[in-house]
Amino acid sequence: MDANLISILLGSFTGIVLALTGAGGTIIAVPLLMFSLDLTVAQAAPIGLLAVGLSAAISALLAFRQKRVRYRAASFIALIGALTSPAGIWLAQHLPNISLTLLFAGVLIFVAQHMFRQSMHEGKNAMSIQHSASPCQVDKASGRLIWTMPCFRALALSGTTAGFLSGLLGVGGGFVIVPALRKITNLPILSIMATSLAITALIATTGVISAIAIGAMQWSMALFFCTGTIAGMLLGRIFAERLAGPRLQQGFATLAGGIALAMIAKVIWITSLT
Repeated sequence: MDANLISILLGSFTGIVLALTGAGGTIIAVPLLMFSLDLTVAQAAPIGLLAVGLSAAISALLAFRQKRVRYRAASFIALIGALTSPAGIWLAQHLPNISLTLLFAGVLIFVAQHMFRQSMHEGKNAMSIQHSASPCQVDKASGRLIWTMPCFRALALSGTTAGFLSGLLGVGGGFVIVPALRKITNLPILSIMATSLAITALIATTGVISAIAIGAMQWSMALFFCTGTIAGMLLGRIFAERLAGPRLQQGFATLAGGIALAMIAKVIWITSLT
């Protein structure tokens, strides 16, 4: 099958998963590119990052129009992430592919178990959990976050981690940002998801620019993959409300776990041949 057609199909599947499961769903983009087009992590990561950035930007814009994005917090976290994302891209170009593959598999396993555990509590009013002891509290009078020093530190740490992993593995960082914001703020989950999308788009943009600057972007594949991702995301949004739920989250968690095991098995197989 033609490589361009494969890129479009993979992108479409990634976009549908993104629409149905949220920003963390794009973490499967890089493994799909690796297995289907025989790319290394360093080659696939910039393509995945470009797709993540474009799709997250579209979703964040729609959420911004609904006034769900905390743009001050998003800008601060993204600024911190933008400083560490280039370091992740540089390191990805210098680490052995086997090491990167195992690291990616470990991240996938973390995401899979976290999403599966979260889906088990979906029916326990998880959407409206408020944390009274969180370092970042919303002022009831103004509706804005109260920017204390513990809040600054917590948001900065989230941005550092998300930005570095974004550059290193070509992931959006939503799987880091969403749990972090749920833990360190008392924002409602819809606001957290929208803010995470905005942060993901901003960090990914920095990562993409860095990848282009060092010549790591394979444009022929990237353009077809991103076209498929955007089309799949827009299609998936039509069915998102009907299909979203704990079963879907568990299905994605199982898929992510299976991909992680396949990546580990591939490393073991390659290692045995050398």
